[in-house]
Amino acid sequence: MGNAKSGALSKEVLEDLKTNTRYSEEELCRWYESFQRQCPDGRISRAEFEKIYGTFFPNSDPQGYARHVFRSFDTNDDGTLDFREYIIALHLTSSGKTHLKLEWAFSLFDVDRNGEVSKNEVLEIITAIFKMIPPEEQKLLPEDENSPQKRTDKLWAYFNKGDNG
Repeated sequence: MGNAKSGALSKEVLEDLKTNTRYSEEELCRWYESFQRQCPDGRISRAEFEKIYGTFFPNSDPQGYARHVFRSFDTNDDGTLDFREYIIALHLTSSGKTHLKLEWAFSLFDVDRNGEVSKNEVLEIITAIFKMIPPEEQKLLPEDENSPQKRTDKLWAYFNKGDNG
């Protein structure tokens, strides 16, 4: 990925990220320096990612959802995120084009990576999301979507799917 001797971002990765994200060379270099300080080996493990994710949701349980987000961004399926995967993840979730966000959302819900999203997969993701909603806020949800199963049923019906998909 980077130059092993200097720890610098490789030209190939830099050019790829400049082409495929909205970030400038200067921004990417700053991100890379920060990434290297936090992850000296150049990779974020799933456990580290879950810990970082948890800091954004201190009063809930984001571990399950973070695991799914991590899986969707670990494009080479090696159990870690390298700098390129990390930046692509940031770009997609913050400023990526709509069709790329939709592709990412599909990959998030396609838990078994078989190219289809089942009702059980939707329920798994919705359940993980519900664990991030504080119980007092869950009580404020409309009756027809105040549980993971009800929300899944409503979403599934919206997309006009039968019980089996």
